[in-house]
Amino acid sequence: MIAFLIKRLYHALLVMFVISIIAFAIQDNLGDPIQQMVGQSVPESEREALREELGLNDPFLVQYLRFAGNAVQFDFGYSYTFNQPTTEVIMRHLPATLELVAASTFLIIALSVPIGVYSAIRPRAWLTRFFMGVSIVGISIPVFLTAIVLIQIFAIGVSVTPFPSDTGWGAWLNDLLSTDGGMPAYGRGDPVNVFGTWDSNFASLNGLTYLVLPAVSLASIMLPLFIRLIRAEMLEVLQSEYVKFARAKGISLRRIYFIHALKNTMLPVITVGGVQIGTLVAYTILTETVFQWPGMGLMFLNAIQRSDVPLIVTYLMIVGLIFVITNTLVDLIYGLVNPTVKLTGKPA
Repeated sequence: MIAFLIKRLYHALLVMFVISIIAFAIQDNLGDPIQQMVGQSVPESEREALREELGLNDPFLVQYLRFAGNAVQFDFGYSYTFNQPTTEVIMRHLPATLELVAASTFLIIALSVPIGVYSAIRPRAWLTRFFMGVSIVGISIPVFLTAIVLIQIFAIGVSVTPFPSDTGWGAWLNDLLSTDGGMPAYGRGDPVNVFGTWDSNFASLNGLTYLVLPAVSLASIMLPLFIRLIRAEMLEVLQSEYVKFARAKGISLRRIYFIHALKNTMLPVITVGGVQIGTLVAYTILTETVFQWPGMGLMFLNAIQRSDVPLIVTYLMIVGLIFVITNTLVDLIYGLVNPTVKLTGKPA
């Protein structure tokens, strides 16, 4: 275990180094931060003085070494836009993103496992065909389009009148297909402060209502994938010899499905799914933009528009660190679920 953690720490440092190099390499293509900071009315002489003060005229290697030396001390510089340490800006926006990802992950797990298992147990049922058809559509629709549709239906509302309104049955069907809207779809509302800079939407019912539509939209990216993955793995496990032997022994089907088969089904799901859950952090950029959710994704887009290089680099490094931590947790969980796998790579 200690050797595994040391190896992961080495990988984490390597990932952070590569990300910081790439981010600094593309900084010249992100625009002039001085122009974004002072506007166009400031004389060129003052711009040049400010550029010298910020060290933007130094060679690339000098700028990077200065950044790396400060980063070792957890000092990633000051944001040009906020005029604050980038770590403080990130920590102010990080809770919103983590809560959005956590809510989406909960929806994905809560829905994909029962639907995937049911679809494998009853592969010819009409409900299974419905789930598989919807999953294909879900994979094909981009997240921003899903978000817009959800806003239109549940926040703005839709009025559908294909049936004659002067009849009882027509009016009833029109009301059934129409929605009044009213759900919040902009920002976080008034989250409750938990501690420090952490304001939580989980701490109040009103906060949860603001979280519903963004979480459903973000979950729609991975939910179809998880459903199809669990179904495929479950079908394969149900054809294995030990499952047939368990049936021959008279073990109840519920125990076979949810104890023996499901446990082995989840092994590849944990491996693939854990990595995919980590990518939700990247997908939050689109979701947060549509819903104006004040998380790291929206902050990152604003930083790009304003050429805020220190904030961009810090964001990329934080996201890279989240990926490393996610992958490490996946490996640890995999070792707990399947004790025959050794984290050090040696056979059990």
